[in-house]
Amino acid sequence: MKANAGNFFEDFFVGMQIVHATPKTVTEGDVALYTGLTGSRYALFSADRFAQDCGLESAPIDPLLAFHVIFGKTVTDISLNAVANLGYADGMFVAPVYPGDTLRSVSEVIGIKENSNGKTGVVYVRTSGVNQNDELVLTYVRWVMVKKRDLDAPAPEAVIPELPANVDAENLVAPMMDAEDWDYELAGSPHAYEDYTIGEKIDHYDAFTVEEAEHQIATRLYQNTAKVHFNQHEQAQGRFGKRLVYGGVAISMARSIAFNGLANAAQILAINAGAHANPLFAGDTVYAWSEVIDKADISQGFGALRLRLVATKNLPCTDFPYKDEDGKYLENVILDFDYWTAIPKRG
Repeated sequence: MKANAGNFFEDFFVGMQIVHATPKTVTEGDVALYTGLTGSRYALFSADRFAQDCGLESAPIDPLLAFHVIFGKTVTDISLNAVANLGYADGMFVAPVYPGDTLRSVSEVIGIKENSNGKTGVVYVRTSGVNQNDELVLTYVRWVMVKKRDLDAPAPEAVIPELPANVDAENLVAPMMDAEDWDYELAGSPHAYEDYTIGEKIDHYDAFTVEEAEHQIATRLYQNTAKVHFNQHEQAQGRFGKRLVYGGVAISMARSIAFNGLANAAQILAINAGAHANPLFAGDTVYAWSEVIDKADISQGFGALRLRLVATKNLPCTDFPYKDEDGKYLENVILDFDYWTAIPKRG
């Protein structure tokens, strides 16, 4: 059999090494299409001159675009038969990516556990993305619920990896740039590291409605082949009766919305945790709010903000919707994303 039906739960084992197919050279066209699909406005990723004034060779690509490209490589091997992507942890962005760089992905299975229903299981993987020079660009852990092919296949011994609650600020890789000539007017906000306080919450006000064609184009841009995003014929028989929007689309849209209030916090440094709390569908409208969880001084010119980015569907974030009294996500909350981002210091 020459065609690949994808791996099912019983195909995975702890220690399994996977070299993912189809390296991708990220081009200016990819960047333009990403901007067109997300509306992202961060100056650092939009203007060569702005980036050059900060000491970079040109405008780097948005770290989330790099993340989605690296993630997309893994889908055929890891989550083609997924029910859902459940979460992220221990993600580190260690080097900038520029148009013309070629990205590829490798993964290691670090945990596995069959669910009690005997029909699915959770697979934990650490994925590393490298460029054309075999230099590490980013690394992260995710866990995904995958269908079983054979319901009678015996359950493997459960191995659940120990993951850090968050990336320690001391391990963050400081931006490889200079903040001395950071232009706050061109960036779109006067607010620097000193202006944010721990516990502060920001309603980002703006909103985007997800269109059917747009979310599918975005997911294809990343060469993500997951059935749940594309195959309406199959998904019509599923529990929702329609295709799910790729969780990465929710992350990118929420980050784009977060520009309004965090315009200078462009460079993502790390992913501490992430959960797709409820499904997102075409026709839903995405809102977002952020909370400053922590702050850290990471270099002479930059500080780091640890942010919780919460996205909702069809619900404005004036009152910062999140969880109920029992700690369960409200049904309109679609994303809970905990990450570190760099922001220039005024001093």
